[in-house]
Amino acid sequence: MARTIAQIQQSIIDAKNADATLSGLSSTSNVAVWLLWTYVVATCNWVLENLFDAHKAEVTGIIATQKPHTLQWYVTMAKQFQYGVSLPADSDTYTVPSTDPAVVIVSYAAVVELTTLVRVKVATLSAGLLAPVTSPQLTALTAYMQLVKDAGVRLQVTSGDPDTLQLKVKIYYDPLVLDATGARLDGTSTTPVKDAVNSFLTNLPFNGLFVLNNLIAALQAIEGVVIGDVVSAQATYASLPYTAVTVEYTPDAGYMALDETYFTANVTYVSHGPI
Repeated sequence: MARTIAQIQQSIIDAKNADATLSGLSSTSNVAVWLLWTYVVATCNWVLENLFDAHKAEVTGIIATQKPHTLQWYVTMAKQFQYGVSLPADSDTYTVPSTDPAVVIVSYAAVVELTTLVRVKVATLSAGLLAPVTSPQLTALTAYMQLVKDAGVRLQVTSGDPDTLQLKVKIYYDPLVLDATGARLDGTSTTPVKDAVNSFLTNLPFNGLFVLNNLIAALQAIEGVVIGDVVSAQATYASLPYTAVTVEYTPDAGYMALDETYFTANVTYVSHGPI
């Protein structure tokens, strides 16, 4: 970090005072030639030190964006993909940046290192909700990732429908706030519990863990819910059978969606007094 001009000048004066040959330079006048020269030299050093700082910051910034062989680097590259735009020859960077959602289609990405390959999971936004990219978009994205990837790395680029979550829930509610169907008595929401579950799933980090205890905490935070009990939870993706979720679950697609039909048929409301 660059020193101030005053600090540099004082270091020069201290060096002068320690040198017997220069001890005769003792005038304290502000216009003394020797003192003016210390200021001139200090200013030159100050400019040089600031240039060094600027250069260091620039080099550090370049290094921070050039990190091949890291999972986060692949995430960054996937999010920079531009649908329908060619890459310049021998480059992994587009000539013109874009913020058009029809072009920059990858809104979310996560990279998982498997035994023999690196899997890149991606999703886009559709009407404000996470959704898979289309088949043509996935084909183009895969071709792009093959161009920019490190040599020798096997990539698998995927974008799937959300994993499906089925919940059986028992809600002990405050009859002063909710009715027997779970609707708010003030009429602001007819499905506050289902809305809270959907909000919880929407706000999970992409490819983040679904933790059952955190969902229970979200249920407990609903106004009018005295006790939120998750009787059972199970999840699936593609056409696989459901798997029971007892502690946590990592969605294969990177995100999850509630089976609302199943939820509506399996949520029970029991009136309960204050605890």
